[in-house]
Amino acid sequence: MLDPLPATIPHAAEAAARAWPDATALIEDDVVWTFAELWQRSRAAASALLVKKIKAGDRVAIWAPNRREWIIAAIATMAIGATVVTLNTRLKGREAGDILRRSKARILFTVSDFLGIDYRALLSDENLPDLDEIVMFDREFDAFVALGRGAGDPAVDQALALVDADAVSDILFTSGTTGSPKGVLMTHGRVLPQCAVWIENTGLTFGERYLIANPFFHSFGMKVGWVACLLSGAVAVPMAQFETAKAIDLIERLKINFLPGPPTIFQMLLSERDSQPFETASLRGGTTGAATVPPVLVERIRTELGIRDIITAYGMTECVNITSCRPGDPADLIAQSCGAAIPGNEVIIADDNCREVPRGETGEILVRGQGVMLGYLDDPQATSEAIDGNGWLHTGDVGTMDDAGYVRITDRKKDLYISGGFNVYPAEVEKLLAAHPAIAMVAVIGVPDERLGEIGKAFVVLRPNAEASEAELAAWSRGNMANYKVPRSFHIVTDLPRNASGKVLKTELRTG
Repeated sequence: MLDPLPATIPHAAEAAARAWPDATALIEDDVVWTFAELWQRSRAAASALLVKKIKAGDRVAIWAPNRREWIIAAIATMAIGATVVTLNTRLKGREAGDILRRSKARILFTVSDFLGIDYRALLSDENLPDLDEIVMFDREFDAFVALGRGAGDPAVDQALALVDADAVSDILFTSGTTGSPKGVLMTHGRVLPQCAVWIENTGLTFGERYLIANPFFHSFGMKVGWVACLLSGAVAVPMAQFETAKAIDLIERLKINFLPGPPTIFQMLLSERDSQPFETASLRGGTTGAATVPPVLVERIRTELGIRDIITAYGMTECVNITSCRPGDPADLIAQSCGAAIPGNEVIIADDNCREVPRGETGEILVRGQGVMLGYLDDPQATSEAIDGNGWLHTGDVGTMDDAGYVRITDRKKDLYISGGFNVYPAEVEKLLAAHPAIAMVAVIGVPDERLGEIGKAFVVLRPNAEASEAELAAWSRGNMANYKVPRSFHIVTDLPRNASGKVLKTELRTG
């Protein structure tokens, strides 16, 4: 791993190019880049951004699946002191437009087609007063880069010299119980130490081939994904979306060593291996989480896939890493806990008065340390509600801690569920559904699902004289929100259970 730890992510790319110029940094399809090539391409793109008058403090958005240009655009943006704003590829135009407006993004990098989606067309009805340009990675990126003065542009060095650990590196949007996504402000100095600890804990080493199917717009795919590769010298192998057959081909052909992801991907690989065995000898390590992990799954990942160093971990957009198991921990411990506080973090279980409770008792999980976010974009109230006066980030998750410091999540204080590794906030889904002309009231809950962990279930009260079938509501939802947010079932009801103050009683919906 790079030592000393660079101050910023672009400085890490520069240091990697200096330390390992001829070593492979990235493999995508038939394209192989060294660390030197990666840095030179990033510098050339940074020069183009400068020619476009993008400056320190500006925001540059990326709305695209995992691909090599994503990494180049991100490093280039950060190298001139600008901030990367990431957008989930599953968002619809209304959702993406809201984020672009609130972040005041100057340039948007996207793709002309992914899974049949025309991203530019999704924005055709959106008012985006701050957006100067949309650049397609798959059609226009090379021409965009050619507008600059090349990798040797001294203006890039001048801009990079002014970027320090306190600069805002990225804004990732996470939904909230208020129903509106919140932009999480992170600095380089918060991200890189978290990545370094994660690397040490997972054992990711120079030259290991890291299959990154976790999306780059998420901390898992970006920060402990390709950024971790810059620091460790590992080889990034980006995957636009997880497909079992393609993953198996990459594992066998490229001798993949490191494979993280939600439990679902391991279940899919194991299911395929049951019917069609494939070579897994190269696999060594990985991390999982974001859903309940049965002990038998951990054992099968170790014995049948050969990932001996599989661990579970716990993090969130507001703090990349909070706790982690350790390689070699027993399968039961890995499955039933999310590990202990990583170095640099303090984690406690607290009561409603923020006082730590005795070990074994239940309370909210609080974290304080080097990786806690700077705050929420343009939302000081939400920031103060999330981070108290003593620096504790209130995760909204409820759990217990054993005598060894291992944390087990037992419930969620916030109203959310996790579907296929993505946080889904019912309040946001309800807000989107409320725009349907036939809906008077709606309540959404998460229910267990064997494959995805949890899925959404919507209870809908229609407006007087309005008609809508469950199939129609599902189709409308698929057209107006990210697929992972779409409830898997809709139930038309005459009323919702409410308390005396009118609040919907979701506990009754869950048990009814």
